[in-house]
Amino acid sequence: MTAHTDTGTPRLAASEIAAVVGVAGVGVACALSPAGIEHGPILCPFRLVTGLPCPGCGLTRSWVYGVHGDWAQSFAAHPFGLPMIAAILALAITAVICRVTRRRPPRLERLLWNPVAKVVVAAWLIFAVVRIILVI
Repeated sequence: MTAHTDTGTPRLAASEIAAVVGVAGVGVACALSPAGIEHGPILCPFRLVTGLPCPGCGLTRSWVYGVHGDWAQSFAAHPFGLPMIAAILALAITAVICRVTRRRPPRLERLLWNPVAKVVVAAWLIFAVVRIILVI
């Protein structure tokens, strides 16, 4: 079962917290307009310091385009944006089902050490390195 606090209310598991944060990010992407995201300020500390894109650069734009149905622009902004949205929504749905059925939510560590997750992270890092090399 889910751990409880001293007040008897159930604590959120790490996977539930990740789902809440992810869904909040998707919600922000829904609230932003695709027309205004291309020329906004650079918020990425890595890019501000180095001038190079970090592995996550473009995800905000990708999510905004993706939730507004412009999947080609979403993929162009960052190819991992749409799969990330799908993973977040799957995690959120799983967390809700676990809460409703009073089952333990999935352990975040177990999800992250899954062989498929390792392959995705490796592909993401290869993409990031290639993108940096192409910019230099």
